[in-house]
Amino acid sequence: MADVSFRGATRYYAGVDRPAVDRLDLEVADGEFLVLVGPSGCGKSTTLRMLAGLEGVDEGQVWIGDRDVTALPPKDRDIAMVFQNYALYPHMTVGENIGFHLKVAKVPRDERERRVRKAATLLGLESYLDRKPARLSGGQRQRVAMGRAIVRQPQVFCMDEPLSNLDAKLRVQTRTQIASLQRRLGVTTVYVTHDQVEAMTMGDRVAVLKDGVLQQCDTPIGLFSKPANLFVAGFIGSPAMNLLPARVDGDSAVIAGHAVRLTRGQRAQLSGDEVVVGVRPEGVDVVDFDDGIPVVVDVVEELGSDQFLYCSFEQAGTGDLVEHAVTARVAGMSPNQRGAKVGLLPRREAVHLFDPVTGSRLED
Repeated sequence: MADVSFRGATRYYAGVDRPAVDRLDLEVADGEFLVLVGPSGCGKSTTLRMLAGLEGVDEGQVWIGDRDVTALPPKDRDIAMVFQNYALYPHMTVGENIGFHLKVAKVPRDERERRVRKAATLLGLESYLDRKPARLSGGQRQRVAMGRAIVRQPQVFCMDEPLSNLDAKLRVQTRTQIASLQRRLGVTTVYVTHDQVEAMTMGDRVAVLKDGVLQQCDTPIGLFSKPANLFVAGFIGSPAMNLLPARVDGDSAVIAGHAVRLTRGQRAQLSGDEVVVGVRPEGVDVVDFDDGIPVVVDVVEELGSDQFLYCSFEQAGTGDLVEHAVTARVAGMSPNQRGAKVGLLPRREAVHLFDPVTGSRLED
C-alpha cells in the first residue's frame, strides 16, 4: 500500500487557454478512500488519469509512495483502474476476465486461480466464474471489473465513475459494497464521481474541484458544516444550501427586512456593504409571516419522513424588486399548503456568511 501526492500538478489541453487541472496540491493517505467530485469539466477525471499515467503532467509532479511516477508509463505505476464502462472482454468468462492481467504477467496458474477465486468470493461471484459478461447484469459486470482490479493487489485503486451506468437502486447498493470492500482491503483509493451524494456517503475525505482548481478537501462532515466558499456551499448538500443576498446595516445582514447578526470579525472581513447569508433547508424554522423572512410557498414536496417547502420572496435590488428562491425542510406530513404566506427564521447556529466579491467564508 502507499500514499499518493499531487505536487503542483498541472495539465493543459491543446487549444485551451485555461488548464484542465491547475497547480493541484493534494495528499492522499495510505489506505484512504478519497473522492474527487465536481461538475462536468472541473478536472476530476483528468486528475485521476494523471495519477494513472493516462494523461501527461505538464507541470508539477505525481508521487505514489516514495516514487516520483510523473514520467512512468501506466504499467510501471502499480495501480489498478476501474472504468465507467467496465471494459470486460466479451469472449472471455468471468474467471478469465478477472485473471487476465495475472496471465499477461505470467503468474503461475495455481496462484492465478487461487487469487481469482479469492476475489470472486469477496464479491459474491463464485457461481458466475464460467459465465460470459453478456449473461450478467450491470451490477454483476461492475463487480467483475472490481475483481480484475483486486487480484492485481495494487498499491492504488483508481475508479472513474464506476457506478454511473447503473440504475438508482443498484447504484446505492453497489456503492455500499465498494466502500465496505475498500475498507476490508485497505488499499489507497481515488474515486471520481459527479454525484455529490455518492461522494459524501463513500469517501473518508472529499476533494471538490471547479474549473481545474481544488476548492476544498475535507471530511464529508467538514464540507457540509464548514464550506470554504460559495461554490462548495452551493454544491454540497441536497437540496442545496440557500444562498441569500443581504445588505449590511451596522452589525446585521438584512434580508427582506429580517436581520441576521454579524460578528465584528465577520464585518471586518467583508469587501463591501453586501453579504451572502447561507442556511441549509433544515436550518430554518417556519414561523408567522411577520416573524421571519416573509415568503410565499410555491411548491410542497411531501416525502413522508420529510417535507420540503420551495418558497420565494422579493427584495429590493438595484432599483427593482428581485425575486429569490429559498427552501425549507420540515417534518413530514406538516399542514403546509401551496400559496401560504409564512415566515422563515434562520437558526443562528445554522447560518453561514460569505463575501459576495471573493466568495470566501467569513470566519467568526
